[in-house]
Amino acid sequence: MLITKTYHDVPSKLSNERPIRIFVISPVVSGYPQAKFPGVVCFSEIYQVTGPVERFAGQIASHGYVVACPSSFHEFEGPEPIPYDTEGTDRGNRYKIEKTVEAYDEDATLTIDLLTSLPNCNGRIAATGMCLGGHLAFRAAFDARVLSSVCFFATDIHCASLGKGKKDNSLELVRKGDMTGKGELVMIFGKEDTHVPRSGRDLIRKTLEDANVLCSFLEVRAQHAFIRDESSKGRWDAALTRSLFTFMLEVFERTIGRDLGPRINEGEKLEHVC
Repeated sequence: MLITKTYHDVPSKLSNERPIRIFVISPVVSGYPQAKFPGVVCFSEIYQVTGPVERFAGQIASHGYVVACPSSFHEFEGPEPIPYDTEGTDRGNRYKIEKTVEAYDEDATLTIDLLTSLPNCNGRIAATGMCLGGHLAFRAAFDARVLSSVCFFATDIHCASLGKGKKDNSLELVRKGDMTGKGELVMIFGKEDTHVPRSGRDLIRKTLEDANVLCSFLEVRAQHAFIRDESSKGRWDAALTRSLFTFMLEVFERTIGRDLGPRINEGEKLEHVC
């Protein structure tokens, strides 16, 4: 399926009136100008919408989804990608903790609002993201409009270190039940990821399971940023990325690709059979 690319500059109330640029990648089916597709919010790393993020989003779009990629650090600079070098990494990490959690949440809301307003989107929304974006996709799952979230190596959740003033309340909200009974969540981590150690992964898994969140938790033999196909510092695993991309598409197809109606927990007891 072919794709087209555009962007929208959307006003932001919490960011000194600096608009957020949201890049939109849409599928195109020849002969069907009024076609509608489900929408996916694709949150980026600390480097904003780089080539790897755009290609990842483009692959999703080519499977029949309108994909919106917000520029996470519009409060501090323009929408251009931040380089994958030492200076760029330092800059992105600085912005990550200077931006408020409320501003991150506003970005997500504005992006979902934009998707649902587009004439080629049918209003069924999912989210995904990598690194910082994995955490933002996790927080997007609190929004009842998001029917599924697939989070790749989400950082900062286990240590509540996202945002200015350390007001990251992601796990606290899970414990309060704010994610329970909402969309389907998928957490994907590399066992060799130094950003999220085993203790952190165990904490996230236990918190989700204790809160009865509908969640799949995958741990694979990989390092941090293993899906980044450029400047991955030797960590890109193309075969593993392809496998997990297929897993993600299964989740999206099932949750937003078709309308199954509301999920009802019938409390059916599973048989213990071989």
